[in-house]
Amino acid sequence: MSKHVLSLLVEDRPGLLTRVAGLFARRGFNIESLAVGVTEVPGVSRITVVVDVEDLPLEQVTKQLNKLINVIKIVELEPTASVQRHHMLIKVRTDNNTRSNVLEVVNLFRASVVDYAPDALVVEVTGDKGKVEALLRALEPFGVKELAQSGLVAIGRGGKSITERVLRG
Repeated sequence: MSKHVLSLLVEDRPGLLTRVAGLFARRGFNIESLAVGVTEVPGVSRITVVVDVEDLPLEQVTKQLNKLINVIKIVELEPTASVQRHHMLIKVRTDNNTRSNVLEVVNLFRASVVDYAPDALVVEVTGDKGKVEALLRALEPFGVKELAQSGLVAIGRGGKSITERVLRG
């Protein structure tokens, strides 16, 4: 098994995300991460999917995805040829005795405190998987009260754009 990051350009249409996820489910593939958002082109969204699959079956799924009428383009993003980031919010238990230690860890990882309460801090971190997981491990001894994370977002390196190639020329 190997992880693959797919970037799909799709038309904004109701039910399309369900059809895309359904194709993976019917093949028995687990979607490890899924992120969806608008692009710089009105009416077009980008779906970033991370799946853990063998190479051959993935090709079958991408062929089926290409057949969906609202799918414009599919690109597999290799780690060395793309920028890939995770985003996480971590609510950490704090008190007067531990708050400065938590803040020291947050600063060490170049994360940010985005909410303060007398008994907790909400920390925001963006980075590669290793950085995000390392910060989480460093904060666990203080007591992680809650955790929320987005799916992986990724974009190709360099000046070329998949929206530019597909939609503008």
